[in-house]
Amino acid sequence: MRILVIGRGGREHTIIWALRKNPKAEHIFCAPGNAGIAQLAELVPIGELEFDKLVQFAKDQAIDLVVVGPDDPLAAGIVDAFEAASIPVYGPNKAAAEIEGSKIFMKNLLKKYDIPTAKYETFTDYAAARDYLAAQPVPIVIKADGLAAGKGVTVCFTREEAEQALKDTMVDKSFGAAGDKIVIEEFMTGQEMSILAFVDGETVRAMPAAQDHKPAYDGDKGPNTGGMGTYSPLPHIPQSIIDDAIENIVKPTARAMVSEGRPFRGVLFGGLMLTPEGPKTVEFNARFGDPETQVVLPRLKSDLLEIILASLEGRLGDVEIEWSDEAAVCVVLASGGYPGSYPKGLPIDGLEAAGEGLVFHAGTAEQDGRIVTAGGRVLGIVGLGAGIAQARNAAYRTASGITFEGKQNRTDIAAKALV
Repeated sequence: MRILVIGRGGREHTIIWALRKNPKAEHIFCAPGNAGIAQLAELVPIGELEFDKLVQFAKDQAIDLVVVGPDDPLAAGIVDAFEAASIPVYGPNKAAAEIEGSKIFMKNLLKKYDIPTAKYETFTDYAAARDYLAAQPVPIVIKADGLAAGKGVTVCFTREEAEQALKDTMVDKSFGAAGDKIVIEEFMTGQEMSILAFVDGETVRAMPAAQDHKPAYDGDKGPNTGGMGTYSPLPHIPQSIIDDAIENIVKPTARAMVSEGRPFRGVLFGGLMLTPEGPKTVEFNARFGDPETQVVLPRLKSDLLEIILASLEGRLGDVEIEWSDEAAVCVVLASGGYPGSYPKGLPIDGLEAAGEGLVFHAGTAEQDGRIVTAGGRVLGIVGLGAGIAQARNAAYRTASGITFEGKQNRTDIAAKALV
């Protein structure tokens, strides 16, 4: 098979790493890819949103399957573009991807179908939002409606922070057009948990739960990021709670999308909060998470390509999916300054001697024969082991041997799972 993967980050590197395990994957292309992906696939210099060029490339190269990684092209209708050209593509169409593309759509869907989530109100007018905010208790959460590279959510612990976040989002447009509409949401307490699932209409095949670390610094301090690390499984969370979330949140959401005439095909990613009242929905994403993919797919014993093909052929409910008991921990190495401004083009040392860990490239490029930094999140270092402690030690051992100027990473990834 000739496969085209769309994207350039650690998620796409991991997907390609998994797809290559199947001998049917004779030639994998990636558009546009990164320096690490270049070691596994042929890079194509076409951007994720250049739909006409991507479709033409797929036709010219007789591509048998397209796998879409990032959220932006899904929300913009890339699946519809490939389907219109009769090219098999894995991912939700534009109507289904709105579950991530619009937080207002998602919240209204959950409310309509009585799926657990935080109380909320939505606004398009700054003055109305400001007046509502003034009457609400803090902490409180302010969310840009649209896509904002994982950074459109602000948890505000004081009234001053909330007022500033509202102004930043709606007036100063810190997240661009994504902040034209907003959600003001009650603050929920509890542990967060991510459940990814292969979904085809009402068929839901959940993956093992993972837990992400969004804040930039140790102790969950600092600004939110796209994710500084993650781990799976979650030994400190009872399986009964995970099963409850699958049965009462993920599966009902898939059924709701079918009822709305927007059947979802692809990976549905539920970001959940384990509150004192039970699991509640924080968000839904319409694709593999990043860096959740980096710890979930290494635990997949079954064949990813066969699962994707089964979904496209309407056989997802029949395919056998097995998962390893092994634990996985991912530590993200980020550029100095991330998630704010950061330098690029800094040489990365130690990659050749990475040793036991899996090294998934996120923001890298090749320059003058060397691999250099090219993004905020640069590398995802994954350790595997018989338990979280062993996997965590493996990840940090590998991470310590990789260096670049300004390198930053959290030192407490998966620490909660050891308590």
